[in-house]
Amino acid sequence: MARKNLLQGLMDEAKGDTPVPAKPAAKPKYTKGAIGAVSQSIQELKARSVIEVDPRMVDAAGVADRLEEDDADHAALKESIREYGQQVPVLLRPNPNYPERYQVVYGRRRLRAIKELGLQVKALIRDLDDRALILAQGQENTARKDLTFIERANFARQMRDGGYDRKVIGDALHVDKTVISRMLSVADVIPVALIEAIGAAPSVGRDRWLALKDAMDRTSVAAEDAIALIDAEMPSDHRFKALLESLEARMREPKTAPKIEAATVKDETGAELATAKWAGGKMTMTLKADGGFDRWLADNLTEIHQSWKNQTGE
Repeated sequence: MARKNLLQGLMDEAKGDTPVPAKPAAKPKYTKGAIGAVSQSIQELKARSVIEVDPRMVDAAGVADRLEEDDADHAALKESIREYGQQVPVLLRPNPNYPERYQVVYGRRRLRAIKELGLQVKALIRDLDDRALILAQGQENTARKDLTFIERANFARQMRDGGYDRKVIGDALHVDKTVISRMLSVADVIPVALIEAIGAAPSVGRDRWLALKDAMDRTSVAAEDAIALIDAEMPSDHRFKALLESLEARMREPKTAPKIEAATVKDETGAELATAKWAGGKMTMTLKADGGFDRWLADNLTEIHQSWKNQTGE
């Protein structure tokens, strides 16, 4: 058949006729399935491709998700990448301030290990605005399920303080508004410095963090005093437990009544004029009715007080 077509073409050329090329058959249009995936736009294909990037060209972005780095986990990750290579790419976006550089969306631990190994990092590149970056970072953290409650609460607090509304926070962490409220109630009562001193506390869940928040409220302990109760040499879970137990012990202590000091004020004849009591930094005076002296004293108390200030230099 092919020989026949070739001979026909030569005969047409010999006769001076220009052969008319056959119209190519129309390519089928696929919109679904594996074949349809091949027909995606160039931009989509580029977005799905993995490239290698010098990790020194990657800057931080988004919010901090982890409270502390586990040296043993980092060493294990680094050794795994050294032996088997990077199996999962990180996600980057072009740095909006320096187009030749990138910002990390997620994969910070992998990026750190690869940088220390002196390797190129395998990465997906996405053009993301700040909101999309936060959403991607939060959803990646949720999918990993290895962030602790307090790390997620701290993530939510940073988003809230960054101006994001509850809906965006919920979308990023894949939780509803009730859970967000509980997270923020903990993060707002327990200062960041104290959270960082305790650490990630991987075995401590929401209810115990709420108990610590309640203990902080009821004891009115200052953050610096709470931090002073923490032994930094302890594992994070033990730090949390020791602090909570210490505050709960304070709540069980009987409240001591304030020390009361009393005095009787007498007139020039020795008759009782008034009684005065001091307690809790306050003084209470009770006057006996004496022909309107109580009202005169109230009316002139400002002048008397000023006279006392003039005499004492206060």
